[in-house]
Amino acid sequence: MTPLQLSVVLVEPQGALNIGSACRAMLNFGCSSLRLVNPQVDHLSRDARLMAVKAASVLESARVFESLEDALSDTVLSFGTTRRFGRYREGLLHPDEAADRLLSVAQKDSVALVFGREDRGLFTSELDLCQHFITIPTNENLPSMNLAQAVSICLYEVSRAKGRSAGLSYGRKGLANNAALESMYQHMRQTLLDIGYLDPQNPDHILRSFRRILSRSGLNDREVRILRGLFNQIDIYSGRKLSRRSTDGDHE
Repeated sequence: MTPLQLSVVLVEPQGALNIGSACRAMLNFGCSSLRLVNPQVDHLSRDARLMAVKAASVLESARVFESLEDALSDTVLSFGTTRRFGRYREGLLHPDEAADRLLSVAQKDSVALVFGREDRGLFTSELDLCQHFITIPTNENLPSMNLAQAVSICLYEVSRAKGRSAGLSYGRKGLANNAALESMYQHMRQTLLDIGYLDPQNPDHILRSFRRILSRSGLNDREVRILRGLFNQIDIYSGRKLSRRSTDGDHE
């Protein structure tokens, strides 16, 4: 999949540990562009590196800006995160909704996810520089989230959206195409007819139920091959095939 032109922007981060943890979360989800606005600590400190673990490269390549306006100057779309509601903070998006909106843009142009200070978040004047607002639904007893955790949640949703657009599901390989599925279903139909499982007068009645069951699973190519291998084995024991060798399935 094509890398997204997506940057994480941390405005005046106050903790080196949080910066390092955010870097680790970024690399977990394939994002390596970090922009820091007037950081209150040394982002290359030992504490930051300890929390970044193997994401030290993200720390070392981070760009530092004096203002959020400068940090967003080359972006065409930015999403500011906030937990506060109010007159000027309407139309808040949940992270999954924001991920769907930014995906197509970030494939071609620079997009930013903007996170505010650990204690005060983003000011209204800073949110004015963002086109959309994101809020993470949390419990009212403790609505404010840790900075690095908020970064993780937002990037997780971006990763999920990117996977869906590429036909992936939670990191699974791409879905099998319709031709492979129909060939499998026809094989299945014939095999189940041969062993007397399906009613010869109306074989598609039960087969349609199998279609619905398997369609909900979102089969990939490997899973289709496994099922074809199962039907081949049934064919052997029913006398339809004489050996385990087959060109239309495999065994795993």
